[in-house]
Amino acid sequence: MDITQLAIIAVVFVGGVLAGFLVRKQLIEAKQQNIEEQARKLIENALSDAENIKKEALLQAKDEEIRLRKEAEKEIKELKTEVLSEEKRLIQKSEQMNRKIDLLDKREMDLLNKKKFVDEEEKNVLKQKQEVNNLVDQQRSKLENISGISREEAKKLLTESIESEARMEAAKAIVRIENEMKMQADKKAKNILALAIARYSGEYVAEKTVSVVPLPNDEMKGRIIGREGRNIRAIEAATGIDVIIDDTPEAVILSGFNPVRREVARRALEQLITDGRIHPARIEEIVDKVSKELDVTMREAGEQATFDVGAHGVHLELIQLLGRLKYRTSFGQNVLQHSLEVAFLCGVMASELGINVKQAKRAGLLHDIGKAVDHEVEGSHASIGADLAKKYGEKAEVVHAIAAHHEDVPPESLLDILVQSADALSGARPGARKEMLESYVKRLEDLEKIAHSFKGVEKSYAIQAGREIRIIVNSSDVSDAEATMISRNIANKVEKELTYPGQIRVTVIRETRAVEYAK
Repeated sequence: MDITQLAIIAVVFVGGVLAGFLVRKQLIEAKQQNIEEQARKLIENALSDAENIKKEALLQAKDEEIRLRKEAEKEIKELKTEVLSEEKRLIQKSEQMNRKIDLLDKREMDLLNKKKFVDEEEKNVLKQKQEVNNLVDQQRSKLENISGISREEAKKLLTESIESEARMEAAKAIVRIENEMKMQADKKAKNILALAIARYSGEYVAEKTVSVVPLPNDEMKGRIIGREGRNIRAIEAATGIDVIIDDTPEAVILSGFNPVRREVARRALEQLITDGRIHPARIEEIVDKVSKELDVTMREAGEQATFDVGAHGVHLELIQLLGRLKYRTSFGQNVLQHSLEVAFLCGVMASELGINVKQAKRAGLLHDIGKAVDHEVEGSHASIGADLAKKYGEKAEVVHAIAAHHEDVPPESLLDILVQSADALSGARPGARKEMLESYVKRLEDLEKIAHSFKGVEKSYAIQAGREIRIIVNSSDVSDAEATMISRNIANKVEKELTYPGQIRVTVIRETRAVEYAK
């Protein structure tokens, strides 16, 4: 390629570059003008929109101003109306007050005039009274001269005569009223007692000192006795109840004067028979478990008693003590059943006499509450029960009725007499009480009390119908030689203080146990 061609190519290339540059420049300038035109239009549109918004805002502001002005005018108008109404009412009140003041002024003037008139009349009356007194004195002097006695003497004679006649009349009236009241009270009391007895149809079943536990078969007797009698001894030691295994087929007899212990023994033996595992450790475990269950049963019995009577709000401790009365007897009569009878009888009689029925029932139910702890606390069961009732928030009337039901304190209210009467009615029913059983139980309790009076004695159980007392002593406090002396001293004290048929065997048990668990 020659130089000419190269030059032509170079010229063409340069011309193309220049033409492209010029075209590109024109395109850029056209685009720039287009952008500036669009920006100008946007600015003009924005200014137009802003002007429109400003106009709308001014219109809305004017509308809001008009609305607020109308509301303010309306409120001002209402306030003016209220002010005018209040002003009118005050004007009326002011007029009424002015009329009342005028009326009071008029009445005051009338009162002043009347007072002047009354003062004048009073002066006239005093003057006339003075004249009358002078005339009376003159007549009295004349009468004294005629009768020959003075005024004081005549007054004394007249007073004595009137007083004597009044006393005679009063004495006659008192005697007549007393006779009528005695007749009416006696008749009314008999009617109330008869009605209470008729309306309360209570039943009574005599308490026993033995319980019979049925056995599935006679082979169970041997398991209850255990090897060399260890099981039966463990049952008797844990419960304090005499277990009698004789020729009675498929039955074991539990004998003991304490019904709570006897119930524990019965339940424990039934569970042992059902479980099948009978050995000393298991026996102690079951007896402890049954004792706790019996506590729950006694609490439920107390709750049921308060529910039956309708006594609400009784303290939980009193409810527990009421449940203990289920296993307490008095002259052979179940004390809880007796308390319920007394409560119902009190309620019937209280309704007839028109006094508080609920309070009467409450006092009747709690009147023997002291018997639940009378073997633990010194004093009569009436005073113990009153202290317990007072301690656990019972009302003063109920507390005094409990204290007075055996006249440890004198009765002060009709409620006290009601509880006394209901207690006597419940105990006096034919078949309700048996004196022999009570004296027998008292003797067994005395046996245990004597045993517990010696140092080192942990437990004591009167068994074999009172022919034996079994005593468990603390092995750490009492030696073997001391155990022998304790048995001899207890026997001597029993001989001196108690009266009983035959002889009583005193057995003192001292043993040491070592227990460990293989894990």
